[in-house]
Amino acid sequence: MLLQRYPDQIFKSMTIAAGIVGACRGYLYLRGEYRYLLTRLEAVLARRREQGLLGCDIAGRPGFDFDIDIHLGAGAYVCGEESALMESLEGQRGVVRKRPPYPVVSGIRGRPTVVNNVETLLAAACIVEWGGRWFRGSGTPESTGSKILSVSGDVARPGVYEYDFGTPVSQVLSDSGGNGAQAVQVSGAAGVTLAPCEFHRALSFEDLPSAGAFMVLGPGRDLLAMNRNFARFFAHESCGLCTPCRVGGRLLVDLVEKVAAGKASAYDLEEMRNLGILMRQTSHCGLGTTAANHILDSLDKFPDTFQRCLGGRDYSPAFDLDGALTEARTLSGRTDAGAHWGVV
Repeated sequence: MLLQRYPDQIFKSMTIAAGIVGACRGYLYLRGEYRYLLTRLEAVLARRREQGLLGCDIAGRPGFDFDIDIHLGAGAYVCGEESALMESLEGQRGVVRKRPPYPVVSGIRGRPTVVNNVETLLAAACIVEWGGRWFRGSGTPESTGSKILSVSGDVARPGVYEYDFGTPVSQVLSDSGGNGAQAVQVSGAAGVTLAPCEFHRALSFEDLPSAGAFMVLGPGRDLLAMNRNFARFFAHESCGLCTPCRVGGRLLVDLVEKVAAGKASAYDLEEMRNLGILMRQTSHCGLGTTAANHILDSLDKFPDTFQRCLGGRDYSPAFDLDGALTEARTLSGRTDAGAHWGVV
């Protein structure tokens, strides 16, 4: 939405930042899903070059040389992480880099690199024009300014909203027509799942940080279905670099599916919790450390989501080993008892 409505201001802010830090090249990383914006954004860049606001000696200042390229990504979720984004910009697979060194020391092609999102850049352009005192006039002492939210789900008025930091979740629900919600997912699938008793919490860095997503789940929604979708999503989006995320994500999918099939036990719920904690503590990047948030929150705040589907009290295997041997028995022509697992 910001790139659609305010591309000039975003490119202006990138140019100002380049002048401050001494950068000569800028990149706008555009996810593949937003390719439809490319033609207009290229036209804005061309116009700024014609106006002397990009290129050599910008605004008549000798030596102030800076230009911007647009790079199309393939839509990988992990490329929202800054180092994976830079790998993609270099034409590599989107995999998170080990740090240090940090991007400001060694970024794109080993050069010092500053990475920011469009919302931060637009805010910077506004501060340049209106001043820091104006920006501090909204929000809280610890979280100045405002936050843009993409409100979706079971609401009467979905859309893009802007709120001062410090706004309670309940006000967003009231404004968007989401009253009566049984849960709110803040910051997307990797964020926090809120129960109704938490709707008083404020959107701010000191209480409830948000990347912008605000998903409302009404009373008719099945929270188990939410967990299934999120678990599958993270298993699919894992870059596969580290074992906790690559394997743990797949195991969480299997366990959630086992619950949904009515074959799980209390042991499996505890195993889900242990896996989630392990992923949070040992994964290489933010994707893995947050991939189990929805499950851990649901286990703590909505325990009935899983417990109502339990099939028994004791452990039961999720994998039918004897069934998996059926094809092998067919190919080998064996029908004897020894060809079956568990038969002596």
